[in-house]
Amino acid sequence: QVFLILYKELYYRHIYNKLKPTLDQRFESYFNYCDLFNYILNTDEPVPLSLPNQWLWDIIDEFIYQFQSFSQYRSKLLKKGEDEVATLRANTKIWNVHSVLNVLYSLVEKSRINYQLEVYNTGGDPDTVAGHFGIRPLYKMLGYFSLIGLLRLHSLLGDYFQAIKVLENVELNKKDAIRSFSNILLYIQRTKNMFQTKSYQYEEITKKTEQMYILLAICLTLCPQRIDENVLSQLRERCSDRIQRLQRGDLQTFEEGFSYACPKFISPVPPNFDAPPANFSREPFNLQLKVFLNEVSQQSLIPVIRSYLKLYTTMPIAKLAAFLDMDENQFRTELLCFKHKQRNLVWTKGTDALEGELQSSSEVDFYIDQDMIHIADTKVERRYGDFFIRQIHKFEEVNKSIQALQ
Repeated sequence: QVFLILYKELYYRHIYNKLKPTLDQRFESYFNYCDLFNYILNTDEPVPLSLPNQWLWDIIDEFIYQFQSFSQYRSKLLKKGEDEVATLRANTKIWNVHSVLNVLYSLVEKSRINYQLEVYNTGGDPDTVAGHFGIRPLYKMLGYFSLIGLLRLHSLLGDYFQAIKVLENVELNKKDAIRSFSNILLYIQRTKNMFQTKSYQYEEITKKTEQMYILLAICLTLCPQRIDENVLSQLRERCSDRIQRLQRGDLQTFEEGFSYACPKFISPVPPNFDAPPANFSREPFNLQLKVFLNEVSQQSLIPVIRSYLKLYTTMPIAKLAAFLDMDENQFRTELLCFKHKQRNLVWTKGTDALEGELQSSSEVDFYIDQDMIHIADTKVERRYGDFFIRQIHKFEEVNKSIQALQ
């Protein structure tokens, strides 16, 4: 029985990957997942099953993917026949968001993975709190992978707070989006020759790499900072024109970049079957795009204001407002926006990424005294002398190595 469940899981995964699943096959795959997770979870004793970690990850990953695929499929009602719509209307509990969340949270709870991670992060032995189930590799790894799955699922639903909250006991290395993108892209640069060019992984990694470069360009436009030279060089080579348009505040370029690189957002609820037939699959995306563009438009003048602030140490408000063709009251509002948007929650201690202190991310800061702006650099300038000295030493070592070989 267990073998057949696992075999069917691979069978339906192949259909999703290579073919176009029918409505019946989508339902059957869901029921097969129910059988698998009921076997693992609805028991008083750990089940005698041992699977490779890669298989366990693939099961969780595919489970969430099929839910995402079904949600998008269900929302496209325009070309569906009456019988198909009637079947969907009568089976709203199949691939229901609550059942998917229930599986993932049940695996987290059964494995006591959060307790294990909490003890591990303090230097203790996680096995002491793992319990009867969490001590087994099957439950432990399914619980851990379910945390990552919940991060993905909540992101697809647009609940970013909860997406980060579920990882409160997972070490995220205290990095922001820009540093995370930079590190991943640098790793891909160094290991790209390891991937076979004809494998499915190569195509997927190539696409994800392109998406990350676009997201990195957007992040650096909204929050400029120094990144690795190799990554910056590649970014300029791939996205030079795009970066210029982003820095000019072109909302169309922001929209194109977001549309290409964002997750395929889904709705947690079925569409309105009583409404005139339409494709509702883009509604979650349109909502997220609207929120994103609204945020970008609020920050449209920040790069311009920043460029002026970097040129002065003190300056009358009226003078800078005149440079921007604004009245003084309107400019004060923009300065307040600058202060507000450049202050972010920064991690300070612990593992919870939602804990921290509000700090300024801008390289310039200011305060207003009556009608004067007083400006100061908040970032220490890079010591280029030390950089060149290190490079000279490296060059001399390379030169000696070459001479020794001659």
